Amino acid sequence: MKPNRAAKYYYLKFLRLQGDPHSLALGVAIGLFVGITPTIPLHTALIVTLAWPLRGNILAALIASMAVSNPLTWLPQYYFSWRLGNWLLPGRLSWDRIQDLLGVFASDASFRENLTRLGQMGLEAVAVMLAGGILLAIPFTCAGYILAFKFFRALRKKRQEKHILT
Repeated sequence: MKPNRAAKYYYLKFLRLQGDPHSLALGVAIGLFVGITPTIPLHTALIVTLAWPLRGNILAALIASMAVSNPLTWLPQYYFSWRLGNWLLPGRLSWDRIQDLLGVFASDASFRENLTRLGQMGLEAVAVMLAGGILLAIPFTCAGYILAFKFFRALRKKRQEKHILT
């Protein structure tokens, strides 16, 4: 899918969402956060686990996560997660180990096999990637909430004005 076409596709999906602007924006923020962190095999479970108790819109979270976590973004996300994680926790994850980690997600292995291979990489490697991913995701999450809230509030206002005119 071409980038412009993909952007239009996700824009149209967001236009169709119904609900409170805060709930929708919170869902987008949760989706961005989870989508940017290096947790690919667990995205859906993490989104539901975070969005449901926080009252964020789960569908908005899933759409936002899919928009930012795709084959075009995985490499830069994992690279920057690794760099930031090594900066926070110096000397814990070599480039060779990061290539092994990327290979886990590129394989056609089952979910269980992927989790087993991740576990074998060690907690240090996972800690470095998660720390870097969380640090990378925070500014996108904050900006995403603000922009999504403004977007959904304006959309709601436009719908209410249209409804009053009819």
